[in-house]
Amino acid sequence: MFWSCVFVFCIVQLRNLLWATSKHDVYLMQNYSVMHWSSLQQRGKEVLNVAKPIAPTQQRTGLLSKSLSRVQISTMAVKENLMVAGGFQGELICMYLNQPGVAFCTRITTGENAITNAVDVYHSHNGSMRIMVANNDAQIRVFDAETFASLNTFSFDWSVNNTCVSPDGKLLAVLGDSAECLIADANSGKVTGSLKGHLDYSFASAWHPNGQILATGNQDTTCRLWDIRNLTQSLAVLKGNMGAVRGLKFTSDGRFLAMAEPADFVHVFDTQSDYVKCQEIDIFGEIAGMSFSPDTEALFIGIADRTYGSLLEFNRRHCNFYLDSIF
Repeated sequence: MFWSCVFVFCIVQLRNLLWATSKHDVYLMQNYSVMHWSSLQQRGKEVLNVAKPIAPTQQRTGLLSKSLSRVQISTMAVKENLMVAGGFQGELICMYLNQPGVAFCTRITTGENAITNAVDVYHSHNGSMRIMVANNDAQIRVFDAETFASLNTFSFDWSVNNTCVSPDGKLLAVLGDSAECLIADANSGKVTGSLKGHLDYSFASAWHPNGQILATGNQDTTCRLWDIRNLTQSLAVLKGNMGAVRGLKFTSDGRFLAMAEPADFVHVFDTQSDYVKCQEIDIFGEIAGMSFSPDTEALFIGIADRTYGSLLEFNRRHCNFYLDSIF
């Protein structure tokens, strides 16, 4: 066993709505509230209530800010003190965790079924921080994370369900309502390669910290691993038990890959065993999200269920031998 459960905290929500910024700090959705849970203090605190009217604090000429109200959050991401959330009606909310109020919010599209499927906060190849938003309207939008100015829009032939930028900020994985996954230039959006092997629509992706391995999760109940240096075929196929692969996360050291199904199962693969060794975490309820802590010592899993909704924390177990402790 790699991981052991240590506590439970009640939540009720769906989708990718859980992010750990440290071993002791987790941000998650609870109904219409973004909550901060402290495992040290064993209590939660409301960070943002999206049921109330939201007005942006930053107002600049040319900035497409719009007030919002009663937003139903569909996805979120937290990185370097910036929280970004997307809504089911194309909303985008950006908030600095160390400042009061919402810095920027808008509705990026007014189209029907314009769900914001995924948001990502990343560093571009030149080091500047960016926000990437994937939407059901088949477009990816890029914003500056400091000024919130719109930088670029990439269009595709199908709804984009997930995006993931490589650790060096140069490559972009694009997944959506297609059996084919794409690799594009993160700066221009130009498609440079395609990944063929999945049988259905894709929903999740994650880059290994070394930037050479990409994991993709699909409705066909599999996760495929790709070597970015040779895209002709996948390196391996990791299979789930029952449902689509909806979530993928590597630890920051690259040692483990967590793979979440829509409900009941999270699989943790040991990458050093060529993904052969696996711990299966069998739980009850739909999975709202999962996140490793940056120090790799904790795995948090959100369970969305009206009765058993909870936040589970699993701690990494270390097997230290006697000789290791004296040298």
